[in-house]
Amino acid sequence: MTVAAPAEATGTQSVDTSARPGHRALLRHLRPQSGRLAAGLAVGLTGSVLGLAQPLAAKRVVDDMGRGHPAAGPVALLSLLVVAGAVLAGLGYYVLQCSAESTVRDARCRLAHRLLRLRVPVVESTEPGDLIARLTSDTTLLRRTAPLAVTAAVNGTLVTAATVTMMGLLDPVLLCATLAVVAFVGVLVAVVSPRIGRATRTTQEAVGRLGSTLERALGAFRTVKASGAERQETEALRRAAEEARRTGVRAAAWESVSATATAVVLQVCFLVVLGLGGARVASGAIGVSTLVAFLLYLFALAPRVGQVVEGVGQFQVASAAAGRIADAERLEVEEGESEVGAEEVEGERGARDGEPRPPVAVSFRQVCFTYPRPGAHPTHHRVSFDVPARGLTAFVGPSGAGKTTLLSLIERFYEPCSGRVLLDGKDIRHWPLARLRARIGYVEQDAPVLSGTLRDNLTFGTAGSSDADIAKVLRLTRLDEVTARLPDGLDTTVGHRGSRLSGGERQRVAIARALLRRPGLLLLDEATSQLDAANEAALRTTVAAAAREVTVLVIAHRLSTVTTADRIVVMEAGRVRAIGSHGELMARDELYASLARTQLLT
Repeated sequence: MTVAAPAEATGTQSVDTSARPGHRALLRHLRPQSGRLAAGLAVGLTGSVLGLAQPLAAKRVVDDMGRGHPAAGPVALLSLLVVAGAVLAGLGYYVLQCSAESTVRDARCRLAHRLLRLRVPVVESTEPGDLIARLTSDTTLLRRTAPLAVTAAVNGTLVTAATVTMMGLLDPVLLCATLAVVAFVGVLVAVVSPRIGRATRTTQEAVGRLGSTLERALGAFRTVKASGAERQETEALRRAAEEARRTGVRAAAWESVSATATAVVLQVCFLVVLGLGGARVASGAIGVSTLVAFLLYLFALAPRVGQVVEGVGQFQVASAAAGRIADAERLEVEEGESEVGAEEVEGERGARDGEPRPPVAVSFRQVCFTYPRPGAHPTHHRVSFDVPARGLTAFVGPSGAGKTTLLSLIERFYEPCSGRVLLDGKDIRHWPLARLRARIGYVEQDAPVLSGTLRDNLTFGTAGSSDADIAKVLRLTRLDEVTARLPDGLDTTVGHRGSRLSGGERQRVAIARALLRRPGLLLLDEATSQLDAANEAALRTTVAAAAREVTVLVIAHRLSTVTTADRIVVMEAGRVRAIGSHGELMARDELYASLARTQLLT
């Protein structure tokens, strides 16, 4: 069923907290931009080389002035080196930033592609806010830190080595004193940088939990207000924000320790060189110009060492972000693309000219299923039934009988633990996922409507639908009256989750969207629960008309919507209790008769 190895199902937990997988993930993100990164590094490195020549030019200026020679030429050369070095350094930084933006774009596109193909059980067991944080804040962190890490790793190291070489050529004694002090920085980096990475990862996980908490509150916004729970949810968000602050402060503390200790060490290094260099000038071992040039190199070395230290820390930060992105990319996905290209849709027999696809026969053979949750009880116990092509089949029974799960198994949102689900006599596990779902129209129980226009919602997944097809489904679902009174007709925005539509209108939009797919199998899960009597009667007529051309499976708690069904399947406690028409079941099935009496259908 999957192409990825199983990973943690819960997005708020780490799959691997060690640093090495994060390093590999970061390098994998950077590899496609290696050419642009190399160009930016080369330009920046050229600017740094020009910077290395500046102390030598300054030494010549001091020497010429000390001898009373004209210094106009050396001064002009020094000025040219300063300007050219700054321009090239800025250009190299710009190129690196461009490559970082491209890296993040690729990471976001790849992760979004992956997230939308996750298996349904994985999504249901993962905090959506944490997945959103990985796509947004973690990738942003990747963009901000990756250029610094690369620049420090290459330019910073090379320029530092070149600077140390030039200092050794000027005076080996002063160089040894410098290296003795700088060695302390290396020990500091080795100790502190892993802690920065771990603290950063913890911080990003806390940010993910904050996003999950907010997503939960916004997802039930009216319930929060109706329950007077604003203070309670605000407190939950405050606790999540406090946790993110606390972990962020821990990461900042380690970065501060690194930066402060590095600055102090470099100041000590300057004082040591100044004192020892002054003594060597007084003894005549070196000249003043040599000391000036050495100090200029030391001034150039200080930010380079700081850059390397900061770069190592940023590399840990970027690796932590890349590791969290990699964790999300390892979540289980479905085995193939579930969307269908236009050529495949057109290739389906009967899909042209507004005609429905051929009706589909459905069979369950000894199906057993248990939701993949800790402590879950079996939902289906050896369920078997046959639904012929065409006609209306209704599934009724008490809540928790396993009716909605039937539709989820047909759509392959879940896989049976045992037994088989057959479409047209073929096990659905042998159907290509795209072709399977192209044959099915599915209306969920809560009839979701997405942000955007009414047209966007109707043609969701069927963008090539003609105006004639849209007008037809609008009439069938009695949405034409709704469209007529909207200010912009089909181009009217429906608001977040369809907030500008009534519950019944949202339900009809979902039904119209399913019909527009011209399915061979139509699955309706409580499709009339929010409709008034007039619209329910109209929809019954629409469903009955569709059932003459395609196979329709309806889950209903209101038996009034299915009394005319060709067959009714009564379910209880995950088993098929009885199958028959309304009249037959009233005569021989006590549970169905009881449900009918409760709803005053007798």
